[in-house]
Amino acid sequence: MTDNRPVLILAPLQGFTDVVFRQAYVRHFTGIDQAMAPFISTMSSRRLKPFRLKDVDPALNTALPVIPQILGNNPDDFIYLGDYLFDMGYTQVNWNLGCPHSKIAVKLRGSGLLSHPDKIDAFLSRVIPAMKPTLSVKIRLGRKSKEEILDLIAMFNTHKLDEIILHPRTGEQMYTGTADVDAFAGAMKACIHPMVYNGDIVDTASWEKIRQRFPQISSFMIGRGILSNPFLPEQIKGGIFDSQNPDARDQDRQTRERLKTFHADLFNSYKQVFSGPAHLIGRMKGLWSYLGPSFENSKKPLKKLLKSTSEQAYLDRVGEFWDMDLKFCPDRIEGILKRNE
Repeated sequence: MTDNRPVLILAPLQGFTDVVFRQAYVRHFTGIDQAMAPFISTMSSRRLKPFRLKDVDPALNTALPVIPQILGNNPDDFIYLGDYLFDMGYTQVNWNLGCPHSKIAVKLRGSGLLSHPDKIDAFLSRVIPAMKPTLSVKIRLGRKSKEEILDLIAMFNTHKLDEIILHPRTGEQMYTGTADVDAFAGAMKACIHPMVYNGDIVDTASWEKIRQRFPQISSFMIGRGILSNPFLPEQIKGGIFDSQNPDARDQDRQTRERLKTFHADLFNSYKQVFSGPAHLIGRMKGLWSYLGPSFENSKKPLKKLLKSTSEQAYLDRVGEFWDMDLKFCPDRIEGILKRNE
C-alpha cells in the first residue's frame, strides 16, 4: 500500500529553529519528519571554528534528521564547507538562495543571486562535480519579479539537484502579501526536479488548500505555522484537536499543559547555553511573538510579557499568562502572515 502521508520539514528560521529548539520540540510534539538547520555562512579552512558548526553537531541532532544549509557565493569555500559537513556525516546540503534580507541580497547572496541565473549556473557547474555531498536549493520566485522563476528553473534543469524548495514570493516582497500558488504551479510544471512547497502553511485551513492544489507534492516545509502552533504537524497528520471531542474544556487544559511544559523545557535548555539573561529573554520573547497571538484575548497579557526586561519579570509574566487559562485557538491565528519565515 502506498504511504500518502506528507513529509513535513521544519523550516530554517534564523534565530528560532536552532538545535536547542529542535531538541526541545521533538521531546513534546510529533509530526515533523526532518528539519533544515538555519544557514551557515561559507568559510574557508582558515576561518573554520568548530563552534560555528555546533548547531549541526551530529551528536546533538539524533532525534530529528537534519539537513545543513549553506549561505554564500564563493564556490571554493562552499565546496570546502560542504565536504567538511560530509565528513561530519551529512550526505546532503542545501544552498540558501532564498534569504530576502537586503543586507544579504546586496552582497549577491541568498535571493540576491536570483536575478543572475548565469552566476548561479557557473557556481553549480563548479560545485556539484567537486563536492562530496549532494545538493538541494531553497529559492524564491526571483529577486524582483516572479517572472524570473522560469529562467531559473530552466537553468536548474541542467544541473543534478536532489530537490528544489520554493517559497513562492520574490525576495523584495520579503513576507508581505501572500504566497503565489499559481506561480508555484507554473514553476513545478517546468521543473524536472522534485519540488518542496514552502510558504503560508499556518493552520489546517491553509494546509488543506495547498494539499488539494498540489496533490502530487509529497514534501512541505513549514516555519511560522509551527512557531505559532506547535501542534500543527500533529493536526496535519490527524493526531489532535478532534472537533468531536465531547470534553472541549479538558482538551483545552491538556493543550495548555503541553505548551506550558514545552515552554519550561525550552527556557531551561536555552538558559544552559546563553551567557546572560538578555539573550535568554530576547530569544524567548521572539517565540512568544508567534505563539502568544494564537491564544484568545491574549493581546494585553502578551504585551505585558513582551515588555519584560529581567529573567524574574519574564517568569512572573509568563506565570500570569498561564494562570489566565486563555483558550488556544490554532486555526484563528491573527497577523501571522506579517511575521517571518
